[in-house]
Amino acid sequence: MREGAAGASWFTVGMRAPGPESPDGLTSSDAAAGGPAARARVTIRQVADLAGVSISTVSRVLNGRSDVSDETRLAVERVARVHGYDTRRAVPEDQSRPSRERFDLAGQQLSGLVGVTTTTSGTAYFSTILAGITEALAERDMWALVCPTRQEHNREVSVLQRLMRSEMIGALLLLPEESPDELRRLREDGLVFVVVDPLHDLGPDIPVVSAANSSGAYQATAHLLQLGHRRIGVITGRRDGSATRARLRGHYAALAEAGIMPDPLLEAEADFLVAGGAAGAERLLGLADPPTAIFAFNDCMAVGALHAARARGLRLPDDLSVVGFDDTPEAEAAYPGLTTVYQPLKELGRMAVSLLVRLMDDHPYEPLQVELATRLVVRSSTGRLAR
Repeated sequence: MREGAAGASWFTVGMRAPGPESPDGLTSSDAAAGGPAARARVTIRQVADLAGVSISTVSRVLNGRSDVSDETRLAVERVARVHGYDTRRAVPEDQSRPSRERFDLAGQQLSGLVGVTTTTSGTAYFSTILAGITEALAERDMWALVCPTRQEHNREVSVLQRLMRSEMIGALLLLPEESPDELRRLREDGLVFVVVDPLHDLGPDIPVVSAANSSGAYQATAHLLQLGHRRIGVITGRRDGSATRARLRGHYAALAEAGIMPDPLLEAEADFLVAGGAAGAERLLGLADPPTAIFAFNDCMAVGALHAARARGLRLPDDLSVVGFDDTPEAEAAYPGLTTVYQPLKELGRMAVSLLVRLMDDHPYEPLQVELATRLVVRSSTGRLAR
């Protein structure tokens, strides 16, 4: 890991070890000697345009892959040689972009990098998606450059700008803070990317991979209704979030089928963290007519709700039923075991890589909005209404 000039942390994960010399015959000594690599600033995107091929084709040529025709390989190598492109060229310290120069423990150079922006890599939710991404990239001899953005819009914009000027062949944006218009501008500027689990509602022209949030929430609420619960509290994420709005739609749909009107008093907004879930549950349980069940919009907040209920001396699930969302390891480890909505987090990452590769190969993928199925996982935290 290293700290970039703009203050963004970067770390690289994957499986690839090309040989010590790039396909165009240039070595790191050429750059040091003031050769073509030192004179040029040609990017992999420009090499692809000049050779009339896709970015991923250039990456395969530079990585010595055999699945490229001799004619295409010669064309790419000729363009790279003429324009002084060197995958290992040194970048001045004042250059405001991350160097593509990465080495494994054996000192061999790594290439085929995909930028991955994420608010954090420290939770089971994000780490599981990242696991799917890195596995899928490794199968394609590619690497992930992971860039945590801490949910800071300006920091994320800086990271994306650096990716635009770097040798990244594409990008995966997890829960990006950028507006749809900002993302469209990135695409118009030439960045090939896929959004994973969008924060905002994006138009049909922006490639997205997400889970069936509305369907999952419907299943969770319908389960509680079948157990006899009628006052169901919900702990949401930020109300302007795409996933929160979709889960609320599913929750409302299940209530409507049961002839129940939504009650704003039974809704508490939180931050997807355990402490936020505990605070939200405390507010709901402090009502004059408290809920008999709580549906938290992720597992961390559901665990917080369990803590708040036990602190009040409530028995689970006899006095209160609790449902989460995600089916992360925390759900199974919780006491009692947490009933939750499973969403295929690892498959979200793998599907995003598959879609990105298609886009880099200039093969449009229809539909651009890919939604993966969710399902209810019933454990011990929910039970039939006892009163």
